Amino acid sequence: MAESTPVRFGILGCANIARKVSRAIALAPNATISAVGSRSIEKATAYAKENGYASTTKIYGSYEAVLDDPEVDAVYVPLPTSLHVKWAVLAAQKKKHVLLEKPVALNVKELDVILEECESNGVQYMDATMWMHHPRTAKMKEFLSDSQRFGQLKSVHSTFAYLGDTEFLENNIRVKSDLDALGALGDAGWYSIRAILWTSDYELPKTVTALRDPEFNEAGVILSCGASLSWKDGRVATFYCSFLANIAMDIVASGSKGNLRVHDFVVPFQENVAPFYTVEGSWIGELATSIHPAPSEHQVNTDLPQEALMVKEFSNLVGSIKGEGSKPEKKWPTISRKTQLVVDAVKASIEKGFEPVEIIY
Repeated sequence: MAESTPVRFGILGCANIARKVSRAIALAPNATISAVGSRSIEKATAYAKENGYASTTKIYGSYEAVLDDPEVDAVYVPLPTSLHVKWAVLAAQKKKHVLLEKPVALNVKELDVILEECESNGVQYMDATMWMHHPRTAKMKEFLSDSQRFGQLKSVHSTFAYLGDTEFLENNIRVKSDLDALGALGDAGWYSIRAILWTSDYELPKTVTALRDPEFNEAGVILSCGASLSWKDGRVATFYCSFLANIAMDIVASGSKGNLRVHDFVVPFQENVAPFYTVEGSWIGELATSIHPAPSEHQVNTDLPQEALMVKEFSNLVGSIKGEGSKPEKKWPTISRKTQLVVDAVKASIEKGFEPVEIIY
């Protein structure tokens, strides 16, 4: 696929997050929205109008019709998690490349069905974890990988929380047991688990132990929870995720020689510039009244927001497959599966009375 031939996206459903990704597709230089489908043609029509879709965008009253459209190369799937396995599998069978909203599945067994279909049909799979694509992420990784400045990773703590209002806590799909049964663990915990794995070069922990006293709604859906992760070499990590606390999006990584902190890793405070903080070789001053040196702030600029960079990267991969006969990039399904394995282990630990759960890859 030539650079001048954009990847043609179909959008399955009219979820709120799809508005953000629709804008990202419009901003990406190598992608375009070709079709949108909803369970009703009226809803799809209104959604397309509200979000400024081009008049050439095809509007369908079913998800199947999007998948049957020969002028759709790839689909973005922001449907409730319980519907992912059905529609991602159908998309792959129709030879559509799959950009799948997170959490990607209710468990790794479901995800494996999706990934096997994508692989056997030669289509690219990627989960929509947007922060992975921000240039800040690569810059932070440079520091974490520097044995002289950061040293050996010893611990990571990550938080992703936001405060759901009464409407959210009563009616949002994320708190419905039949739609998004993983609740805050799937919606917010996914990001912190990915952050922890990212700092560890995707080496899975040996054990995962859920922290006591998670909070549930009346339907048994998780509203807040946490867990500790441990590796054979003594590394440890913890995370906390919640629908019941003020917005926090932190990663704190401690190394033998330095520390890294970031306070907006999921959604940057500003779209075009994102900071992170590093310090190395710290020492306590005389009389323990100060710490030296002070952390350094690093500002990373970006011309495109992270979600548009995600679409651009995904579309580059799709373009290589369609135009050059390349094989799908396996990095993305691999890290998606590892993230899901840890999500599953946290859930299993909660259900087993907060016992440690061993991760088997």
